[in-house]
Amino acid sequence: MSVLNQVVGGPPRPGNRLSVARLGAIESWDLTEVWELSGRVAGHLLGLGVRPGDRIGVLAANSLEWVLLDLAALRIKAVTAGFDPGKFDSTGAELASRYGLAVLFTDQDETADRVRPIAELRGLAPAKAELPAVTWEPDEAPALKFTSGSSGPAKSLLASAGSIDNSLAAVQELFAHGPGDDLFVFLPLSLLQQRYWVYSALVFGHDVTISTYEAAFATLRTTRPTVVMGVPGFYETVRAHLQAATARTGASSAEAAIGVFGERIRYLWTGSAPANPATLEYLTDAGLPIFEGYGLNETCIVTKNHPGGHRPGSVGQVLPGKEVLIDAEGVIHVRSERPVATRYEHAEPGESEKMFRPGGIVRTGDVGHLDPDGYLFVHGRADDVIVLENGKKIAVRRIEERLKNHPAIEDCVVTNPSQRQLVAIVSPAGQPADVALIATALREANAALDHDEQLAKAVVAERFTVDNGLLGSQFKPRRKQIEARYRGLVIDPEEGIRA
Repeated sequence: MSVLNQVVGGPPRPGNRLSVARLGAIESWDLTEVWELSGRVAGHLLGLGVRPGDRIGVLAANSLEWVLLDLAALRIKAVTAGFDPGKFDSTGAELASRYGLAVLFTDQDETADRVRPIAELRGLAPAKAELPAVTWEPDEAPALKFTSGSSGPAKSLLASAGSIDNSLAAVQELFAHGPGDDLFVFLPLSLLQQRYWVYSALVFGHDVTISTYEAAFATLRTTRPTVVMGVPGFYETVRAHLQAATARTGASSAEAAIGVFGERIRYLWTGSAPANPATLEYLTDAGLPIFEGYGLNETCIVTKNHPGGHRPGSVGQVLPGKEVLIDAEGVIHVRSERPVATRYEHAEPGESEKMFRPGGIVRTGDVGHLDPDGYLFVHGRADDVIVLENGKKIAVRRIEERLKNHPAIEDCVVTNPSQRQLVAIVSPAGQPADVALIATALREANAALDHDEQLAKAVVAERFTVDNGLLGSQFKPRRKQIEARYRGLVIDPEEGIRA
């Protein structure tokens, strides 16, 4: 039986728990209780007129009710559409209309047709009748997912049950999550992959703890997880905290790591954006082995480093059910045995044709190579390969990673406004920015770079954040927005550091 159908076929074995960790409070439920409560929510949805194939939306922060809605939708063959409140500034009514939702649940103060408070799901009575037995076929879609970091309206696609099954089965084979494990999830549950770990807990018999990005750092030690699912930006913050702690107290990095994560960490998971190799090395040396992977919304997980196969600098070997193809320009394409989707549901004309190719192939837009042992190395975006006026092609990711390794620089984007020289737009690590240290970072980088890769100057920007629009919802720099905002400084003929 597929993983997803094991989820809906429940109930799970007793003894494992779902916890929700907020600042100052942790609540916990046995997974059998979570299963029973999701049945009540499923009955409530049926009472509202939701039927198989209908779409339900969730515009809310991570919570037990978020989990229950998603499981309830699976149990009645409805489609879950998750909206990150930090990314979607539309009202619930606008989202319900735009995406054809039967109903949307929200924790925001809004009353409108088809919009309901998520709080109404608390204290529901048991369903009056048994739920109908359902089976998800591989080509059916239980989730409407949205792309991240889009400069315009978010694109959406319907994610197939087969792609979810393949991903969960492949990850389980590599990492063997099971009794004794507690997976810590703090990214928004609106991201489908974050909900995978709830499905994994129900099927493979482990605990899962749900938190939020804001509460993650404060609740890690209390919850004592064995696995943390995070993005590179979070681990950059962790590294800075550990380094500050060791400098302040004289403790070893391993001792400082226990102070943050507790003593049970088995490994850390990262992906969604390029990770700083120096941070990966630092955390691993501190007793926190961290494994980078690669995937897109349109492909799901494609490659993953893991305890049995890890090559630093790579994003891992290709997972079963996936095939990586590199074209003549070095662009990575992915063929899936069970494609996530074959087109976008909501996108500008021509967008589907740019991404999806016949035969379950997706053109990722990333540039990379496979080594002789099948490890994938990603060099950056095809759009981020800068062509200078002398014809030299420069992959800027390597330069950006070198700069980000300096303690004065939190993040950066390298651009070439004149096509003759490279300029770094810098998000400083501290406030006020230490311009002298940033200048030192430029000099040190230039000493190690080829002539055509060297940086003519840096522009010190404001810190890149989601709130100011310079980071996407998965904390990737929004290159076009950053370049547009600082173009006036970038094209200034004065060389050197500009703040």
